[in-house]
Amino acid sequence: MPAGVIREMRVEASKHNFLRLAGFLLSQLFLPDEFVYTFGMSVPHAKTVPAIFDAISTTRALQFASATLQIEADAILALKKRISEETSAQFVKAVSLLLNCNGRVVVSGIGKSGHIARKIASTLASTGTPALFVHAAEASHGDLGMITANDALIAISYSGEAGELLAIVPIIKRMGATLIAITGNDASSLAQFADVHLNVKVDKEACPLNLAPTASTTATLALGDALAMALLDARGFGEEDFARSHPGGALGRRLLTHVRDVMRTGEAIPTVAADATLYAALLEISKKGMAMTSVVDADGKAIGVFTDGDLRRLIENKQDFSTLSIADVMHANPRNVQPEQLAVDAVDMMEEFRINQLLVTDADGKLVGALHIHDLTRAKVI
Repeated sequence: MPAGVIREMRVEASKHNFLRLAGFLLSQLFLPDEFVYTFGMSVPHAKTVPAIFDAISTTRALQFASATLQIEADAILALKKRISEETSAQFVKAVSLLLNCNGRVVVSGIGKSGHIARKIASTLASTGTPALFVHAAEASHGDLGMITANDALIAISYSGEAGELLAIVPIIKRMGATLIAITGNDASSLAQFADVHLNVKVDKEACPLNLAPTASTTATLALGDALAMALLDARGFGEEDFARSHPGGALGRRLLTHVRDVMRTGEAIPTVAADATLYAALLEISKKGMAMTSVVDADGKAIGVFTDGDLRRLIENKQDFSTLSIADVMHANPRNVQPEQLAVDAVDMMEEFRINQLLVTDADGKLVGALHIHDLTRAKVI
C-alpha cells in the first residue's frame, strides 16, 4: 500500500480517536440530564444538555443558587445561636485548651471534612496558633508520628463515626494529647471520646438530595474561623504578627519594609552644597533622576531641598535666575524620615503633603538617603 495512503489513514484514525475522546470527556462534564453522545461510544446514563441555556434554565439556576446560600446562611446562624446559648461552655473550654496547648494543634478529617480540616489548620497557623493538618487515613500508616502528647487534636467528622478517625483516637487518648471533636451528633463515638465536643448539626444540607456535604461543611468551616479568631484575640495577635507570617503578601511588605530597605544611598543621592549655584543644582537633578536635589551644609546635614516643581515656578515668574545660588531658592527645613521608620510611614507623609520625594536623615540630621515614590512602588509598598 502506498505510503501516502497509509499516512492519510493514520490521520483519519487520529481524528476519529480524538472525537471519541472528546465525546467521552464531554459526557463526564455533562452527566446531569440531556447530553447526547454521538461519536460512536455509548455512555451509560448519558443525558442531554440543552443547546441554549434558556430563560427557564436561567431562572432555575438562580433559584438553586439563592436557596443554597439561604440554607447555608441559616446553618451558620443556627450555629451562632447554639454557641451563644447551649454550648458556650464547650466553646470556651475548647479555646482555653488550644490556648494553653504546649505543642501544636493538629487538625484531622477524611473526605470533605478533611478539606475543611486542612483550611482550618491553615487559618490557625496564619493567625498565631501553630497548627498542621494530618490526613486521617494517612495517620494510621505512619503520619500518627507527627502527633505528640503535648499536642491538641481537632478531629472533624459530621457523623462522628469516621472509621479512619476512630482508629487513631484511642492512641491519641493513651498518649495524653487533648482531643476536641467537631461533629453533628452529640451521641457519636467521636463525641464520646472527646475532651470537648462542638456540635455543628444542621437541619438539612443545601444539596437537593440532602446528601452532599454543603451546609454542614460551611458550618464547620465557620466554626473553625470562630475558634481561630477567638485565639487570635486571646493571644493579642496584631498586624505586625500577621505580617511576619505573611511576608510575601501585600500586608507583609507594608509592615516589614523599612525606609532603609528601599532608600537610595551614596552616589545615588542628589546632593549639592549650600554655596552651589542654581545651575550646578540643575545639573545634579538631571544627573540623579530624582526630580530634586538635597542641599547640605559643611557637616553633611540636610538644610534644604529643591525640586523640578520649584524650577517650573521660577520660570513662570520669569525671574532672572542665572546668578542665583541654590540657597536663594531652596525649601529650608525639608521634610524627612529616618531609615528605621517603616516605608509605609514615608508613603503616608508623601500623601499628606502631596510630595514625591523625601530626604532620609539620621538622628543628628545628617543626610543618609533619599526616597522617591517610584522606589516605594517598585518595592510594592504601594
